[in-house]
Amino acid sequence: MDSIAVERIKSNPAYNELITKRKSFSIKLSIVMLVAYYAFILVIAFNPSFLGQSLSGGVTTLGIPVAVGIIFLAFILTGIYTKRANVEFDDLTAKIKEDLDKEQNNG
Repeated sequence: MDSIAVERIKSNPAYNELITKRKSFSIKLSIVMLVAYYAFILVIAFNPSFLGQSLSGGVTTLGIPVAVGIIFLAFILTGIYTKRANVEFDDLTAKIKEDLDKEQNNG
C-alpha cells in the first residue's frame, strides 16, 4: 500500500471512528478483567480464610469456583469483543475500504 492510500485512510472519518470505538471498548473490557483479577488476588492476600472456606466440608474451597469464574469471565469478555468486532468494527472497515476504492476510481 502506498503512502497516499495510507494518508487517505487516516483522513477518513470512518477510520477515526473505528479507532476511537475499538480503543474505548477494549479499554472498558480490560478494566473489567483487571478489576476481577486483582480483586481475587487482593482477597487472597488480605483475607485468605474467606476463599479458603470449604464448600461442602470436603477439600474443595470457595477459591476454586471463584478462580474458575474468573477464567470463564475472560472467555466471555473475549466472546463479547469478537461479536462486536465481527458486527460493528467489520462494518466500519468495509466502509473504509469502499471509500478508498471510490477515491481511487475517481482519482
